[in-house]
Order: sequence, then C-alpha cells, then structure tokens
Amino acid sequence: MPIFDHFDFLAPFYETFIPPKAPEEMWAHADLPATGALLDAGGGTGRVAQYMHGKAHPVIVADLSCKMLGEARQKDGLRPVCSHTEKLPFPDGAFARIIMVDALHHVVDQRATTAELWRTLQPGGRLVIEEPDLRTFVVKLLALAEKLALMRSHFLSPPRIAELFPYPNARVRVETGKFNAWVIVEKLKP
Repeated sequence: MPIFDHFDFLAPFYETFIPPKAPEEMWAHADLPATGALLDAGGGTGRVAQYMHGKAHPVIVADLSCKMLGEARQKDGLRPVCSHTEKLPFPDGAFARIIMVDALHHVVDQRATTAELWRTLQPGGRLVIEEPDLRTFVVKLLALAEKLALMRSHFLSPPRIAELFPYPNARVRVETGKFNAWVIVEKLKP
C-alpha cells in the first residue's frame, strides 16, 4: 500500500495555509543579489524562490513532489526540477547560492542531503538552511503534531544541523529568531 504523500495533497492550497514571508530576511542571510545560479532545495511550490527571481539567475526549485512543483511552474522565473535532495542531478559547484526553507526535517537522509548541498555549492558560495528551532516549546509541539500526522519529520536543533558541515573550508554560523533558526554555511575558496 503506498504511503500517503502529504505534500501532493497540500500542493493546491499550501500557500493559503503557509503564506510566503517578506523576502528581505532571506535576501540578507543569503547575501543576495549574487552572480550565478540559486537552488531552492525542497522548495515545493516556490513560495520562497519566487522572491529570489532577479536576485540570482537561474533560480531552480528542486523538490520530490511533482504536484508542488506544478505550483512552482506557474511562477515567473523559476525552473522546477523533480529530485530527491539526497541525490541532486547537478554538477559539483553548480550554485552560487542554495537555500532550504522548512524542508530539512522532511528529508529521508539529512546527512546525505547536506552532503549534496555542500557538493553542489560553488567555492565562495553560501548555503542557508532555515528550520523551525527545536529548542523552543512551540516547535516541539509542531514536531509532535507532524509525527502524529505521520509526516516522517525528523527535526534537528540548529547546532546539530551545523555539525552536518564538518568540512575544513566551511564557515558555519547559526542565527536565531523567535521560532526559526538559520544555519548559514559559506564554502571558502581554496
């Protein structure tokens, strides 16, 4: 029996319930605009990537849900690609900027995903992972709710996410907000 895909089901009205935020915060974290390509890994409907159009080129949205990508396809300037984040179909160093917003806790293998994000980030590039901050009580309730909904979510604390980038040429820092955290990874040039 196939597993219920929450995201295929939610795709048509996802942004009604989870609307895009003002993009200025992500622009700052990602150091945009940038010369080169931007990947929104696990970017679903393109709700965040739509605001990156014109800040990098091209803007690619990679997601496993074809129905979510169908919504992204309707937004100007986005190139949707159906892919697992654990094995991205892009060459080494393909992206100047990579963002992953509210998605790392949904992937099957977080270590493989972060290794792929690192592999596809060009030297001198920046990766921003925005996740709900598991250290807060509200996010602990959210994590429990997603478990009860059988969403296969696995939340990590921001320091645990940062530990997934042990590379000698990685500069990693964590910034926190009220309920979210941003793990910002720079791939230093050799």
